[in-house]
Amino acid sequence: MATLSTRLTKVLGLRHPVVSAPMAFAAGGALAAAVSRAGGLGLIGGGYGDASWLEEQFEAAAGARVGVGFITWSLRKSPSMLTDVLAHRPAAVMLSFGDPRPFVDEIRAAGARVICQCQDMDHVMDAVDVGADVVVAQGSEAGGHGALRGTLTFVPEVADHLAAHAPDTLLLAAGGIADGRGLAAALALGADGVLVGTRLWASREALVHDGHHRAILETDGDGTLRTAVADIARQIPWPRGFSARIRRNAFTDRWHGREAELERQVAVEGPRYRQAFTAGDPENTGVWFGEAAGLIDSIEPAARIVERMADEAAARLAGLGVEPNVTI
Repeated sequence: MATLSTRLTKVLGLRHPVVSAPMAFAAGGALAAAVSRAGGLGLIGGGYGDASWLEEQFEAAAGARVGVGFITWSLRKSPSMLTDVLAHRPAAVMLSFGDPRPFVDEIRAAGARVICQCQDMDHVMDAVDVGADVVVAQGSEAGGHGALRGTLTFVPEVADHLAAHAPDTLLLAAGGIADGRGLAAALALGADGVLVGTRLWASREALVHDGHHRAILETDGDGTLRTAVADIARQIPWPRGFSARIRRNAFTDRWHGREAELERQVAVEGPRYRQAFTAGDPENTGVWFGEAAGLIDSIEPAARIVERMADEAAARLAGLGVEPNVTI
């Protein structure tokens, strides 16, 4: 098994520069623990905030060294949830899609690393301003919520900015990274590691219905789109500037481009959406994965995914003679 030593692995005490994304409803304690035990860092998805669910997931992690992630604008509605989670002594807390300032001091006082996920350069500057330990540069290819920047240009731009203004801040690349080629590319672009969502969504430990797992195996990289229709159906008022990448299906065909009509019919369509999601119906609800679907042809244990990614990246970098800031 190859070991890629980067600043990330040295600072966080990892064997592999791989962090699992805290995907709402999918990234539970079992997935986070599996990633951490394989040598990466697993993050439990705090999502919109469900205190009892989070307690269950930290129990499911069974003492593994894991972290947690929150949708920051939602956390502001229930800040005590952060206090409760910090009692579990997570290794890191990731804040995404909102101002991190109200929470950074409490996270740092608890001894956890602060990770800020960013979708544009203004977000990056905010993360630097609050002294984030880790910045995630999330490209539009990612599944779930995000914005418009592409991973290939965003990551090196962020790397240059951090080198000039916050050289000790670590950088993770996110968006479309599903195998060792993506990890190798991210390291070559100046990242210290990767945040992996969709590939680990397609793992055995993820809290994903079998029907949705089958759907990703049938979908290529053209089979997703950015849209607001899932949030309208769920009646979750996301801030302007963010949309969700989900699978193209009968639901998106029916409502994408007809958002105003969906809002008028949400009393009927909202319950239909939620019922279909619970049932694992891949056609009549949001199926939350990204463009990396085209690189996935099996549902595997998370440990196998992480270890193979590291092996493939090491082989790819050695074969190309590329020498980023890593030791193989």
